[in-house]
Amino acid sequence: MLVFSTMGSEKSVVVKKNSVLTINLKTNIIDSPTEEQKGLFGISDQNKSVLIYDAIEAINKAKTDDNIKGISIEADQLTAGITQIDDLRNAIEDFKKSGKFVYAYGNAVSQSSYYLGSVADQYYLNPAGMIELKGLATEVAFYKDFADKYGIGIEVIRHGKFKSAVEPFLRNDISPENKEQLSTLLNDIWKNTSSRMAVSRKIDTAQFRTVVDSLYGMIPELGLKYKLADKLIQKTEYDQLIKSKLNLKEDDKLNKISLGKYIASYSNDEKSGDKVAVLYASGSINGGDEYNDIHSEKYIKYIKDLQENDKVKAVVFRINSPGGSANASDEILFELQQLKKKKPLIVSFGDYAASGGYYIAMAADKIYSEPNTLTGSIGVFGVIPYFKDIANKNGIRSDIVATNANSQYYSSLNGVTPYGVSLITRSVEGTYKRFVHFVTQNRKKTFEQIDSIGGGRVWSGTRAKQIGLVDELGTLNDAVKFAAQKAGLKSYAISSYPKSMTPFEQIFKNLNEDDISARVVKNKIGKANYELLQQIVEERKLQSEVKMEMPYQIKID
Repeated sequence: MLVFSTMGSEKSVVVKKNSVLTINLKTNIIDSPTEEQKGLFGISDQNKSVLIYDAIEAINKAKTDDNIKGISIEADQLTAGITQIDDLRNAIEDFKKSGKFVYAYGNAVSQSSYYLGSVADQYYLNPAGMIELKGLATEVAFYKDFADKYGIGIEVIRHGKFKSAVEPFLRNDISPENKEQLSTLLNDIWKNTSSRMAVSRKIDTAQFRTVVDSLYGMIPELGLKYKLADKLIQKTEYDQLIKSKLNLKEDDKLNKISLGKYIASYSNDEKSGDKVAVLYASGSINGGDEYNDIHSEKYIKYIKDLQENDKVKAVVFRINSPGGSANASDEILFELQQLKKKKPLIVSFGDYAASGGYYIAMAADKIYSEPNTLTGSIGVFGVIPYFKDIANKNGIRSDIVATNANSQYYSSLNGVTPYGVSLITRSVEGTYKRFVHFVTQNRKKTFEQIDSIGGGRVWSGTRAKQIGLVDELGTLNDAVKFAAQKAGLKSYAISSYPKSMTPFEQIFKNLNEDDISARVVKNKIGKANYELLQQIVEERKLQSEVKMEMPYQIKID
């Protein structure tokens, strides 16, 4: 009872005078409530997760809050996606118009953290610190030789020469088509981010490139010399500098308030009246009824609830997904089409809206994308593993008795029959045509026009706007404002779906041995390495289901 009492008690937060809104290492910026991973009884989770929408609203509110005098950015390793950092930067740029200060401090600063911190009026670095400013690169792992060595057969069927999710199973290097799209994508994103950093730091574009190419940020003195930082000081000196800015005495306490606590200070009660609902869809798309990621049964329930809720006058569908199951994507799209018949449906893209993630957007009245969103990947594939060679090498054989000609068109020991390959190919082609059909309807283009920019190719949001895959470049906040406008609302509240689960609900709702093992492994090897491990061993990645999925994750690490 004491444990549950502790879990349920929240101290009320009061914003003191002369406070500084602080973005630090204890804040995880997430796109959806389903991304929040809480520790057992909330004890082991040191970081507070904040929705990007709430973070932007907090910065906007702080702009006119007399108790907030400035913003301090103190995150060496920022936990946030690239489009989320874009939105934070935009909000802080707007905050600066109030005349309030924005300072930043770093020790061992990641590239993503510097991208955010560079927006500050002044950037301070520890004398023994570093800024890992290096540009963007991607590394693709290939498994063909591994599969060949151990006798694992993989049958691949795909539509689209750019549909490179299956390349690791087909070859040992990046194809020319994939290299072309990756190069274009990385350069688009780096052009957007590097230009913003150079402008903020008042560094000539050519010089900034030299600084990045030479890794000057790794040496604190060079970082100072080439204007990446304004001064080399200790953290205590940085805090004292802020005190001086606030006209505080040396012994006075510096009141710093985190984004999470600042949000809690004013968002205790949900407002009544008309609402714009934000339905968050983050992660891979699958069938089933799980809370995390995007599971079709769960999202069908959410969509139907929103459709029947008379208080909800418009819906913003926030997509942050590289895709997944074609069948599950189709189920979700259908329900969204029914929702659209009753109320405005506006779509906002986060870091990813690719393949199945783009497919489920095709019910939208209007689509907003961020400039750096990975968009499109209009293509379909199927991957079918089998283990004939490795089984034979170890003395395992099989024989088949069947009632019909294709009762055993697929076997894990013998692979796919020729007729099975032709049938799955037909399924993949049919799914691709269905995909393009819905895109042509939503984007008001011909099949040939969409096919020419499809083929599994991934585009940046900037290029997606140029070729007509999205309507506007804008943030989630922009999409919410447009949804309210389309619904004719002058005053409204925001309601988020799905609702955030308590630590108890998250831990025990679907608790099983596999979940516990996965959590332990992820904590031990880190999220990035765990995701790489999933690509190799996760069963659903290699199951014989038609997929709409994109393999890339672009991060400014």
